[in-house]
Amino acid sequence: MMAPPPPRTALITGASRGIGRHLALGFASAGFDVALLATSADALAAVAAEIPPPGRVVTAAVDVTRWEDVERAVARIVRDLGSIDVLVNNAGVVDAEVPVWEAAPDEWWRVLEVNVRGPFHLARAVVPGMLARGGGRIIDVNSGSGTRDFPTATAYTASKSALFRLGGALHAAGFDRGLRSFEMAPGVVRTDMTASMRMHADRSEWTDPADVVALALALARGDADHLSGSYVRVGVDDPSRLSQASSARRLGLVEVPAGDFPPTDFR
Repeated sequence: MMAPPPPRTALITGASRGIGRHLALGFASAGFDVALLATSADALAAVAAEIPPPGRVVTAAVDVTRWEDVERAVARIVRDLGSIDVLVNNAGVVDAEVPVWEAAPDEWWRVLEVNVRGPFHLARAVVPGMLARGGGRIIDVNSGSGTRDFPTATAYTASKSALFRLGGALHAAGFDRGLRSFEMAPGVVRTDMTASMRMHADRSEWTDPADVVALALALARGDADHLSGSYVRVGVDDPSRLSQASSARRLGLVEVPAGDFPPTDFR
C-alpha cells in the first residue's frame, strides 16, 4: 500500500469567491503553490493579487462542465507548477428552492452538471498524474443535504449524494495506489449562495471560514489518510485530532425508522 508524497501544490475550483476564495488564500498562506479555477478571469486575478510572494499561483478561467477546457487547464497547471498534489472540488451551484414538479428542467440539469460532472472532469484530468507520482489527495466540498431527503432544491441534494459515490469510488479504486479521497461538509458559511437561500434567511449563526480552511488543510497534509473514503464535517471533526480518530462516517443506504430524521438544514 502506497502513501502519497508530501503535498506541495493544490488545485482549487470555484476559487474566485465564497468558500473557494477562503481556501485559496488559506492554502497559499500555509505554503502551498496554488492553482485557482473559476469562470471569471477578473475575479480570479483579484484573488491571486491577495497572495503575497513568494507563493506561486496559477489561474485559469474554466467552465468545469467542459472537458476540453478542464483538460487543457490541468495540463498547463502541471507544466507551470510541476504537479497537482491536492485537488479541492469546491465549485458548485444550487437550484431554486421549489419542489420537483416546479423545477425548471434546464436549471435542474445544470446544477447536476456543475456539481457532479465538474468534479468528475477534474478527477479524470488530475488523478492519472497523481497516480504516476505515487498518489495524491482529493477533497470534495460536499454537504449533509446529500445524506437525506429534502422537499426543495432537489438538484443540489441529488448532486451531493452523487458526489459521495464518486468520492467513494476514487477511494475504492485508488487507495492501494496512494490516492486518498474525502467528502467534507463545510457547515453553513455566509456566502452569496447561502445568502440567496430562503432557508437561511433567519440564520444568526454561521460557520467560520477559518474552520473550513483548517479542516481542509489537515486533510491535504495527510492527517486523516487512514480515514480516506470518509465524510468529515466542519464544526464536528477537530482538525487537531484527526490523526487519532479510529473510525469515520461513510455514506450508505440504510432504513431509517419514521420520525428519526434530523431537522432540515444544509450542512
